[in-house]
Amino acid sequence: MVTLHDNLGSGNAYKVRLILAHLKRPFRRIEYDVTKGETRSAKFLTINPNGRIPALEFEDGRVLVESNAILFYLAAETDFLPSDAFSRAQVMQWMFFEQYSHEPNIAVARYWHHYIWDEVSTDAVRMSALDKKMEGGRDALTVMDNHLRGNTYFVNDAFSIADIALYAYTHVATEGGFDLTTFKNINMWLERVAAQSRHVPIIRDNFEQFG
Repeated sequence: MVTLHDNLGSGNAYKVRLILAHLKRPFRRIEYDVTKGETRSAKFLTINPNGRIPALEFEDGRVLVESNAILFYLAAETDFLPSDAFSRAQVMQWMFFEQYSHEPNIAVARYWHHYIWDEVSTDAVRMSALDKKMEGGRDALTVMDNHLRGNTYFVNDAFSIADIALYAYTHVATEGGFDLTTFKNINMWLERVAAQSRHVPIIRDNFEQFG
């Protein structure tokens, strides 16, 4: 059984829990409190020298890190990753967008609002930086909403790891101060993703097995 080095509040870690649920693949889960620096311990740094979760540890001791790389690996030869090269590249295109334009803005704004707001709200420099994160996040949401105007999902109108990657932080974007009410197409897409038969929420009590 694989072991997921995890944090329940992390959207990046949630991506991995979500694909594992869709694949009906059981896993062990180890929780880390990132606010207390637990992923910077000497022990954890032997698992991921970059000191970040998620990390997926296999039975033979190999470890894979970076959430979208883990998604890509787990989705290989499944319906969650298209078989033709161009469609696979489109999936990767949206996953790169998620990590470059979406996650650095929406996830950071959520973290600042949700975990360290007292520090941010009393620091003019950080508040200015937050304004830029909010602007960048709204720009990313606009790109997504425009694409979804004529598409059910992000690639080939089929649910894929591109949707999983983008869903993780989008569905909790309100926790970062983003107003999703104006993004009609995103809201319909969020409902479609959540309606998938093996969908699990970002926090779940039983992680050992999915039926």
